[in-house]
Amino acid sequence: MTELRTADWHFGADGETYPPEPWYLGGTLLVSTFLVPRRDLPSHVVDTVREAAVRPVTVGGRAVVAAAFVRYTSGGVLSYDELIGSVLVRRGGSPMVTIPDIWVDSAQSRTGGRELWSIPKHLGQFRRETSGRRVTAAMTEDGAPVASLDATTGRASLPGSIGIPLTTAQGLDGRRVVSRNRIFPRVRTLDAAWTFAPDGPLGYLAGRRPALSLALTDASIVFGSHVTRSA
Repeated sequence: MTELRTADWHFGADGETYPPEPWYLGGTLLVSTFLVPRRDLPSHVVDTVREAAVRPVTVGGRAVVAAAFVRYTSGGVLSYDELIGSVLVRRGGSPMVTIPDIWVDSAQSRTGGRELWSIPKHLGQFRRETSGRRVTAAMTEDGAPVASLDATTGRASLPGSIGIPLTTAQGLDGRRVVSRNRIFPRVRTLDAAWTFAPDGPLGYLAGRRPALSLALTDASIVFGSHVTRSA
């Protein structure tokens, strides 16, 4: 993957520049899924799902919510850290994810994510340390803790690199966008201990144990290769 010339980038409404789609990225995703009773989903999550015109996928009346710390490394169009809170949803029989909560430490990613794919990115402050297979990460917003992770990656659970489809369905400021994306990672086991600030935007996950955790390492990501936009 190579960097695009900045001369090819778009100018956002806020004056920030960002790469045109699709974005070719590389990095590592540390992901945990949680099963959350639908009645416990906060209003901003419910509203974001409704605005995207999709329905949550439920397992025994519980929504499937994922939290992930992501580090996009050099070699792609951008390099930055990210914290995501997403919900597994469907439109008809098609599974997708909707992202109500997301923070990055890149103004280019924030503006591009909002303007290209209606993903409501905000700026956050990240701290991350790696020692062997152990990774600790934390994110604050305006000095207030949001989430932290103490994780250890394990053995590869699948041979080689596989292609994982990932479709996002978003609605923001009256614009609905469906983006079909793809991740090509090595899939590894992950021992993950999360801490969520109870009074923060991901506080509804505080005290919950992950149903499944995975590390997607050495990943190549193509985001925004097939996009549908509607008012």
